[in-house]
Amino acid sequence: MIRHSRWIGRALAVTAAGITVGLLGTGVSAQEIRNDIRDLHQDRQELRQDRREIRQDTLEIRGDRRELRSDAREIHRGRRELRGDRRELREAYRSGDPQAVRDARQELRGDRRELHGDYQDRREDRRELLRDKRDRRQDVRDLRQDRRELRRDVADRRGR
Repeated sequence: MIRHSRWIGRALAVTAAGITVGLLGTGVSAQEIRNDIRDLHQDRQELRQDRREIRQDTLEIRGDRRELRSDAREIHRGRRELRGDRRELREAYRSGDPQAVRDARQELRGDRRELHGDYQDRREDRRELLRDKRDRRQDVRDLRQDRRELRRDVADRRGR
């Protein structure tokens, strides 16, 4: 029985020595493994954040397009009002009433200012849309880059 236990003890000692040499031979410390796992976790968080940013940019783009459509409607209404104001001014000239001419001119000036403001709003909304599209494209590039890095890190981790 004692011989049997010595034999088992020697076998266990040789096995433990082999495992120890095998682990030390890989050259990977526990700290390196911990760092790799932390890097993978951080890469996944960056992917989630990039996806969130892309969704947010997409919502902003939709809102900008909605604003552009409403600006186009306002401009269309403003042009229609200007045509009506010009018609009223012609009628006021025909009538010969100086007060009606003054009122028609005042109305025409106000509607022109309003239309000018609508054009400025549309230009600003168009710039904002282009900025948001550019931001979204950059976020998509970042997402692709982070995915590549994650795949590379996972491959490196498995390769060890």
